Amino acid sequence: MNYLEPLVYVVSVEDEGIQLKSILRNRMKLSRSLLSKLKQTEHGITLNGERVYTSVTVRAGDRIEIRMVRESSDDILPQDLPIDIIYEDDHLLIVNKSAGMIVHPTHGHYTNTLANAVVHHWLVQGQQVRFRPIHRLDQDTSGVLAVAKNPYVHQHVSEQMKRNEFEKEYIAFVHNHPIPAEATISASIDRDLINPHVRVVTPDGGYPSVTLYQTERIYGDGQAALVRIWLETGRTHQIRVHMKHIGCPLIGDKMYGLEPKKALEQLRDCYIARQALHAEKLTFAHPMTGERMAFKANWSDDLLTLNEQLIKNP
Repeated sequence: MNYLEPLVYVVSVEDEGIQLKSILRNRMKLSRSLLSKLKQTEHGITLNGERVYTSVTVRAGDRIEIRMVRESSDDILPQDLPIDIIYEDDHLLIVNKSAGMIVHPTHGHYTNTLANAVVHHWLVQGQQVRFRPIHRLDQDTSGVLAVAKNPYVHQHVSEQMKRNEFEKEYIAFVHNHPIPAEATISASIDRDLINPHVRVVTPDGGYPSVTLYQTERIYGDGQAALVRIWLETGRTHQIRVHMKHIGCPLIGDKMYGLEPKKALEQLRDCYIARQALHAEKLTFAHPMTGERMAFKANWSDDLLTLNEQLIKNP
């Protein structure tokens, strides 16, 4: 069986006399599901090189190793597609996803996704890895996206997300300008009863949703603005729904934006073919080293052009 490099923990004096399973759960931070899977793997959990029951007690100096089976995405067709890699090591892949690209194959979209491109990249590099996106971006949202290269990394970063330690920072170009210039939007979101693909703010019920924004620039007489946004929750279409809710829908947003004729009247020669939303920065602790890391994705050409047009627009 082909394994990844083992994760190692050497028992300290403070840990002596406690059960192995306590080390695995509380020190190595294994989830219940991953721990269960490792128990069923031949060399998944070893103590000083030996396979043992997790109920055994440990001594100072004991060497605990966990080994995960090397996996691959055999159900994803490798495709030689352009991919903007920001960072990569043995545990993480950070990319700048282009607008228009779906993250993972879905019904009717089996090719031309980020997954197809990443799997091809790994194939060329001789890496056998399963595609595990830690979070998602809408098809027409560009920007930084993190991919875990094994289940342990995926689990740890996902837990940071639950604790709000996985910071996502976006920039958006919006119609009008927010008043006040910076604030927190706390408004529940749920599916629209008529069109379930659309999300709406629901004062009664729905899922609690919190968005923080700060206006960076107001264009012209206030007909548009550049806004920096942080999420405390991660609901589908949250930014787009919340910005519409405060009267500042995203420029180019076909689902939540202004009607094309009204948008043209307001912005004249300013145009973008998709919602003007970009995930600019991710900050989280590396699951293996604990180091707090920040990854930034450069603006795409259409956002740079829109910014120039808005500056020139009288």
